[in-house]
Amino acid sequence: MLELQSGVSRFLDGLDTTTWGINGAFLGPAVRLRKGDRARMQVVNRLPETTTLHWHGMKLPGPMDGGPHQEIAPGETWMAEFDIVQGASMNWFHPHKEGVTGRHVQMGLAGLLLIEDEVSDALNLPSAWGVDDIPLILQDRRFNADGSFDYSLAMMEAMRGFQGDHYRVNGTLDAGVALPPKEVRLRILNGSNAREYDLAFSDGRSFRQIATDGGLTENAVALTRLRLTPGERAEILVDLRNDAGEMLYLLNRADADARLLTLDVQTSGGSSETVADVLTSLTHLDPAGATTRSFVFGMMRGRFTINGKSMDMNRIDLSVPRGRVEIWEVVNRMDMLHNFHVHGTHFEILDRNGNASLVEDWERGYKDTVRLGPGETVRLLLSFEHYTTTADAPYMFHCHILEHEDRGMMGQFTVA
Repeated sequence: MLELQSGVSRFLDGLDTTTWGINGAFLGPAVRLRKGDRARMQVVNRLPETTTLHWHGMKLPGPMDGGPHQEIAPGETWMAEFDIVQGASMNWFHPHKEGVTGRHVQMGLAGLLLIEDEVSDALNLPSAWGVDDIPLILQDRRFNADGSFDYSLAMMEAMRGFQGDHYRVNGTLDAGVALPPKEVRLRILNGSNAREYDLAFSDGRSFRQIATDGGLTENAVALTRLRLTPGERAEILVDLRNDAGEMLYLLNRADADARLLTLDVQTSGGSSETVADVLTSLTHLDPAGATTRSFVFGMMRGRFTINGKSMDMNRIDLSVPRGRVEIWEVVNRMDMLHNFHVHGTHFEILDRNGNASLVEDWERGYKDTVRLGPGETVRLLLSFEHYTTTADAPYMFHCHILEHEDRGMMGQFTVA
């Protein structure tokens, strides 16, 4: 059972903050499932407002998606039941109420949904939860003088998206973690409303990425920096074998090297084992003969648009034949950052601005959210293989900068 509830949290000295959480005062649990499981999620709304709970990254039927059409009124219970048809991956759940998603996420509604399978079992990945397998939910907040959350949006902030002046990791200000001197696994979610993170370590060290939004990459990718827009996830391995007794910091290079997390490396519990570079084999769709659709981001009369239209709950924007391979060309004609998230499936990124070499190393693999810089065009290869849906329970496509989504940059589709 997942209970959406209000509570009180203390982030600032001597001040209480009214918060929302899932099975607690703030944020929510990490739910573990395996490929082949049948999930039954009983969601109880004990909040004073109607909301929803969307399973971001999951392949599941439209009526179980938790999007804007699956509202849960105060005092009501919603049952989501679906088969786990995808492989090992880090997904998450958050509200998706039309027009107020940004505020509901700011209040604290978010949790993790982790899937494992036989492939991940065989890789000997760090898996001691909270010891060498660490989830990191990256978010930012702003506070009023009385300690309450400040989600007042000036005109330009409503346009660009909310960005707070306090970073929180797993709900904690000035977060730190004690880690053993071995290779450790960090599962990272950009759970912020609008902030982009350019992640690096304080000593500039290399690390290895092993997963994107939709699961394992075929090979571990050596990086020194990792960029994530809202909704994107990545898993990385950090080698701490030579760092016993040392401290290092996870930084956001996109914000003057702001410190996000202190890593305090202990002197015991070490191991010389490391994960191999070869991880898995992915099935790749064939783009030859694929049908192409275009999605153009813009603005009209103060509302964000896709293909000249703002979100309308009563309008289905397109219908996709089940199993047909398609190329979705997403065009950002604006001078601001956007991204693009698709419900109900994963995709691979074919190219940026017509150039496959512009796809970053950390974007290669199964994705459900992709960055769109100012003036950029990305082409995505995808297919909806598992479920059909109907007009009263459609899937969504939208910008995952939540203030953009709330102000119209979203559309609806069915799978026929």
